[in-house]
Amino acid sequence: MRLRSGVFASSCLLVEALGVALFLRGFFPVPVRSLPRREARGDPPAEPVPPGPGMVSNWTKIPPPLFKKVVIVLIDALRDDFVFGSKGKQFMPYTTQVVEKGTSYSFIAEAKPPTVTMPRIKVDDNVTRHLDKVLKREDWDLLILHYLGLDHIGHMTGPKSPLVGPKLREMDNILKKIHISLLSKEEASLPNLLVVCGDHGMSETGSHGGSSDGEVHTPLLFISSAFEKRSGPLTQPGFVQQTDLASTLAVGLGLPISRNSVGNLILPVVGGKTMREQLRFVHLNGFQLSRLLQENTPAYEKDPGYEHFKIAEKSHGNWIKLYLEGNNSEILLNLGKKVLKQYLEALKTLSSSLSKQVAQYDVYSMMVGTVIIMEVLLLLLLSLPKALSSQAEFEVSLSPLLFSLLFYLMCLMLCAVHVIVCTSAESSCYFCSMSWLTAVGVMMLISALMCSILSAIAKIFENSRPPLKNPVVSSSSWSEIDVLILAGTIGHVLSLGASSFIEEEHQTWYFLINTLCLVLCQELCRNNFLLKEWDPQHSTTVKQNFDSIGEASECKNIDIPAARNSKLGEATSSTEFIKRSDKWISLASPWIILICCRLLRSLNQTGVQWAHRPDFGHWLTSSEQKSELSFLAAVSLLMIFFLVQRRCSLVSKIAMVLGLLGVYSYRAAIGNVIFPWQHASKGISKGITEARFVYVFVLGIVFTGTKDLLKSQVISADSSVKSTGLWEVYSGLVLLVALLFRPHNLPVLVFCLLIQTMMTKYIWRPLKFDAAQITIMHYWFGQAFFYFQGNSNGIATVDVSAGFVGLESYVEIPAIFLTAFATYAGPLLWAIHLLCYLSSEVSRNSAAVGHGCFCYALMRSVPVAIYIVLVTGLRYHLFIWSVFSPKLLYEGVHVFITAAICLFFTAMDQNHSHKVQD
Repeated sequence: MRLRSGVFASSCLLVEALGVALFLRGFFPVPVRSLPRREARGDPPAEPVPPGPGMVSNWTKIPPPLFKKVVIVLIDALRDDFVFGSKGKQFMPYTTQVVEKGTSYSFIAEAKPPTVTMPRIKVDDNVTRHLDKVLKREDWDLLILHYLGLDHIGHMTGPKSPLVGPKLREMDNILKKIHISLLSKEEASLPNLLVVCGDHGMSETGSHGGSSDGEVHTPLLFISSAFEKRSGPLTQPGFVQQTDLASTLAVGLGLPISRNSVGNLILPVVGGKTMREQLRFVHLNGFQLSRLLQENTPAYEKDPGYEHFKIAEKSHGNWIKLYLEGNNSEILLNLGKKVLKQYLEALKTLSSSLSKQVAQYDVYSMMVGTVIIMEVLLLLLLSLPKALSSQAEFEVSLSPLLFSLLFYLMCLMLCAVHVIVCTSAESSCYFCSMSWLTAVGVMMLISALMCSILSAIAKIFENSRPPLKNPVVSSSSWSEIDVLILAGTIGHVLSLGASSFIEEEHQTWYFLINTLCLVLCQELCRNNFLLKEWDPQHSTTVKQNFDSIGEASECKNIDIPAARNSKLGEATSSTEFIKRSDKWISLASPWIILICCRLLRSLNQTGVQWAHRPDFGHWLTSSEQKSELSFLAAVSLLMIFFLVQRRCSLVSKIAMVLGLLGVYSYRAAIGNVIFPWQHASKGISKGITEARFVYVFVLGIVFTGTKDLLKSQVISADSSVKSTGLWEVYSGLVLLVALLFRPHNLPVLVFCLLIQTMMTKYIWRPLKFDAAQITIMHYWFGQAFFYFQGNSNGIATVDVSAGFVGLESYVEIPAIFLTAFATYAGPLLWAIHLLCYLSSEVSRNSAAVGHGCFCYALMRSVPVAIYIVLVTGLRYHLFIWSVFSPKLLYEGVHVFITAAICLFFTAMDQNHSHKVQD
């Protein structure tokens, strides 16, 4: 059976995606939970009392509640400086007054990255409109209010948006209403408690998910008349862990602490109680944490936290003995403070130990996934010579492979290993929980891949003759471009082992494309000035270029410089293929591209080290520059039309014009930009109608292109119809990106189209690069434009607002698709442009699309395979959750997207079979 390069690469990527999914499932397992217990939930441990006559504690139950009613106001994305900073004094005056002069305790709660919550849309009025009615009722003990408006504002316009102030003022009025209501209903027996907190903060771009201070630092306020009124100057709020809230609220409500909680009791909240009560509270907390440690750590007795807890428990028993004996001296109080300090140190150590074990790695699933990924990479590398040959086809014999003794022996061995691991594993394993049929299928896949690798290696050794020169990449020596591609790929992969290089990976790609532009400039100078007519090798190349361009000029959909009017017989150098003006434009193209890239770098600061610095994007998105942003958006949309319309049909051109007008109307509707006749941002809406108006034209353009593609594939193998269809689909995707991009990011799309146009006309065609080199250039520029958008390797830079464009509520599938498409718009557009370019260049080898598909798959497989090995070795690194894990998610999603792209490549690579037969 003969297999094309594109089909082979797509199949390998699908198998690799399976391995990546299995590895991610093992790397991000379900958190470890407490084992189910038979004893009743309400039976707490008794006070520690030393053995002796008459030493019996009369306190064996859960302590009574400290508060009658508790109201928790969770304000999504509430940063600490929104309450404790200048914005708090300006927009939350009542809350600030309570913090500075009232009866309250204030803290800064640290959230652990990744600081991500489930996305959803609710306009906050749905929460507030029932508040007055609920506060008047007496049939509740705990009330939780979750306000999402601030988070939505942050995602849309950032923390410096003019909409933040009114939202904070709204929250302040709600807190004032709740506080006054709780004070008016207090009884003499028990006070009420108001808790104000945030689930996470927001970064300087308005998103969250990373580990910056703005994302992980949230305010935590306890407001109650039970606390002493603050006196003296305001001190800096202390730091607590966000997980400490659960155990503190359990104690305050008189409930048992959750068995899975890893938090500590926030002592100041119960500081007004007697010493015996305080010791009882921390003992319950310590007992719960030590019990959780026992169930998750085999050698728990050697843990420092457990040892400290036992020492504190023993001291606690001595204190109880003195207390029951009626000793009320100063010695008892000082001893109680010492025991309390011992308990707090033990709680801190226990919580730290448990936090490291909350999520254990599923090493077996990780290993199975890694084996699949590495086998695919090795198979791709071994298949490289045949994949890039002129035929770009493989002779695959499945029968000898699947019926070989080695295959069955490997299957039996792997199944035996699977049985041993799954029966002896102490912890749960995802791969072991799968059905035996699925597990055996994975083992057979691993065995088949291994046999294929061994067969490929054997064929290499059996072939005693030196391999034939590849017509596609025929060169006796490596060019500067080849050296740069190899060195850049290796250098980038090696950089993934350092956390700082991952945080600033955009710098690597910026350096690579800048270096690439300089090398292209050298190639253009050599091609136009240094090659002489007596150069035999060049004369042959000139003749071949002549023939190919003459043939390509007959295609109506390809832009060929005005070489058809030149006299073919008088051509002695490559400068005669193009006009003199085009020659100078060609020489200037790399420098123009460098200028464009430098401007794009100034648009969005990304990474970690310089992300806080102001950039052109921040200046444009400020409310004072709305007119400038509107002008830039209008000019960008106009440029987008001129750059994509030349390959579209008349109907698609009209649809593109209306769609781009709809894009501007949508941004005006939601208040990002204004029309010239619009003087104020009145009537701001969700823009649902305008966005759906654009979606209609996107679908229309894509449908038109798909119709042409189906016509070329099914009815007639017409390359011109196929090329037109591909450019139509590409134009529709460009329109969708224009809709999803924020207005200040539209220049990124403009420069993307401009660079693609310049490189197509003035670099790739004159220099006659092969499909493999052009594919790698597309891949590099796609990666660079991923970061030009403002993306990074942190989750906080994901623009989740793109997932809500045109939606009234959160719909999972469309939201995931739109968010992923907007995030990977740069790599996607460059990949689709690669397919359009290779398919439209009829002068190229018929296997060019297959070569491009294979190279694209290989360029994606190399970094993901190496990075997975690195992450496995660095899984206990200090920055594993804040740096390496988010990057792993990006790499995994990129593999899935690349697999879909290669499938599209394969579907479009139908002309190859026809040309080979001819």
